[in-house]
This record gives sequence, structure tokens and C-alpha cells, in this order.
Amino acid sequence: MDDHRNSTPNAIGLCLLPQELIQNIFLSLVLPEIVRLKLVNKSFSRIISDHTFVRQCNSLSTSTTWLFVYKKRWLRDAVLHAFTDRSSDRWFRIPIAELLKPVHFHGEDLYFLAASANVFLFASNNVREVVAVNLVTVTVKKIPPSPLGPRGTSSWRRSGMKLVTDPSGSGHFRFMFAEFVGNRPVLFVYNSKTDTWKSTEAEENGTSGFLPRGGARVFLNVVHGPRESVLVASTPECDAAVVLRPRFTDDGRVGDGGLTVGFTWGNVIDRLHVYGDGYMMIVKSEGVRVTGENGNTRNLRVLKGVELWGLSLDGRNWEFVSAVPGEVMRVIEKPYGVMMGCLEEKNGIIRAALVSNCDGFWDMLWLSFDTKWNQWTWMPLPDCKMKGWNMAGISFSSGLTLP
Repeated sequence: MDDHRNSTPNAIGLCLLPQELIQNIFLSLVLPEIVRLKLVNKSFSRIISDHTFVRQCNSLSTSTTWLFVYKKRWLRDAVLHAFTDRSSDRWFRIPIAELLKPVHFHGEDLYFLAASANVFLFASNNVREVVAVNLVTVTVKKIPPSPLGPRGTSSWRRSGMKLVTDPSGSGHFRFMFAEFVGNRPVLFVYNSKTDTWKSTEAEENGTSGFLPRGGARVFLNVVHGPRESVLVASTPECDAAVVLRPRFTDDGRVGDGGLTVGFTWGNVIDRLHVYGDGYMMIVKSEGVRVTGENGNTRNLRVLKGVELWGLSLDGRNWEFVSAVPGEVMRVIEKPYGVMMGCLEEKNGIIRAALVSNCDGFWDMLWLSFDTKWNQWTWMPLPDCKMKGWNMAGISFSSGLTLP
């Protein structure tokens, strides 16, 4: 893994320090930096390979959240970019083309689906296959077609799938997604340990005693209508699957009607809905006409508000959680042409990445909401040199570890 800064540590000076101090210095770094130091010399490699250091490093890495962005021009140029708020001034580059050579993908049709710990999923549109890449063991595994058959990249919905890795560190994982089959929500689960798929028709909420909140749950979005959504909730072990049908209620509207209630507010082009882990972020915008230096005018959009909604305790309603405060909106609002996003919740922190493009320039914003302290934070992401490249997938993840 490389980063965008060519900062080489003074290896000779570091080697003269006590080993305990060197370990403490290394533990302050993020994992890609540690992996890079392991290649500097044998002394560093021995320190980083020490069982005690590996245990301490992995303990810290488990709680570190990463944002991964996959960009490409051609398959041979494919690069996965990694960013964490623990190292907020740079992106790390992870070349993918060499890792994918064993599966013989041809063309430039790969799409990045999901990530969890050291496992990353990619889908091919031409051959309609999904592969799992383990960045630590440097292995690639083809996943057999699901019971629905081979699927193109357009069939995979980011909010309708989830990758869950085995907490033991074995490298095994479950890949879950939900779809309507015969007008019924069905949960599909691939288990890498058995290399098999399992499908389960989800039960209606209220018939199984399954509570959607209050524990470790996986929420997969199936469909969203004008007033009602359909989700499938399950456990990470996939031993239960429940249908949730949360609705919007009119009592969510306050004040002058500034809150978005249901899908009837304004024009649909004025809103972007980003879903994940039982939450929904509604990004509101308005159209503007901008005149360029050459005198030509064009239509763009400007960010005007961000709301966060979540499932009620019984899973029957969408409840308003919070809105990004005005002082933050005044800083982050800027014109854009198109926008996309991803969202995840972990340990009471809801994180969202909003990615926009304006005149070929990409801009990324990291928003976080702490449900315990009812507090928003935001962070502009540094440029990852995406002009002229295509974005082919984005995902949050955590749990990168040393072997």
C-alpha cells in the first residue's frame, strides 16, 4: 500500500531508539503505513511481526474506520483508494489489477461492491461474476452464482447488501443481500466456509418476536415507496430474517415545514436518499444557474440541507433523528452536477460519505453523527487525483488487521 506523499522515515535514526519506544511510534500509525515500514529493513520487520505488537496493532485497527473508493480508467490502472480520519491528510493507494489477474477478468467492467475487515468484493459486468479479494493473504476467490443466477453490476444495490467477516480473524465471511422474489422479500446468504448459498423467506415483523433494534442487526433495503419502505432485518449469523415496513408519519413535520416528510416534499430531483444500517440520510438541494468565465451558463445544484432519519424501536416507522446544523451547512454547501453517497452505523456513530462531481472535478465530504452526544462532525477529504477517472464503487469498512 502506498500513500500520496513520498515521506520516507529516517530508518537509521529510528533503529537507534529502544525497541519499546519504536513499537509505540509504530502503533501511532495506521495499518498501511505499518505494512510499508515492514519492508524498510529486517529490524522493522522483526518488530512488526512480534506477536505482542500484532495483537496491540490489531486491537487499535479494529476500531479504525476506513472509506474505500475504487477508481479506474482501464482494468490495468484499477486502484482502490483508502482514507481514515486517523490520518486525515492523505489517501492510501492499493493497486488492484495484479491481485485480480488469477481470475482472468478482461476489459474494464469491474465494480467495487463492499468491504469488511481484510475482505473486498468486486463484481464483473461482462462475465457476471463476484470475486472476494483478501488484501492481507493476497488471495482471490470466485463466489458461485447466487440462487437468482449470474447478476450484472446494475443488479447490486449498495444498501441492499452486506459483507460480514468472521470476528475470529479466520478470513471467512458471509455475503448477504435481499431481493423480492414472487412479491416476497427473500434473504440470500453466501457462506465462504461452506462455499454455498442459502435463501430464507423473511417473516413479517410481529410474528417472530424479533426486535429490529437493541442488538447487533443487519438491515438490508429492498424497496422504497412514496410513504413506505421495505427492509429485511437479520442477525450477522443469519439465523432469522424479518420484514420491516417503516412508514413516514405526518407528525414529523415541524416549524415551517422545513423537514422532509415521506417522499412528497419538493421535486424528487431536489433530494438524494442514502440508506444504510437502518438509517436514511436525505440530502436536499436546489437548482442554480452558474455563469462561467467564458460567459456560458449551466445548471448546477447547491447543497441546502441534510437530514438523518432512523427506524423506530419496533421498526414500523421512520423517525427523524437530527439535521446538520446551519453553521455546518454554510461551510459545506457548494455547487455540484451529480452526487452519490454511502452510509454506515457502528457503535452509535453514523458515518456518511457524500461524493459530488462538478465539471469533471470530484469532491468528497465525510459527515458523522454521534447518537449518544447528539453531535455532528464533518471533514473535507483531500484530493485523491480523480479527475479523468471513473468511480466504480465506494464503501466504509473497519477491521483491517495484520496477519
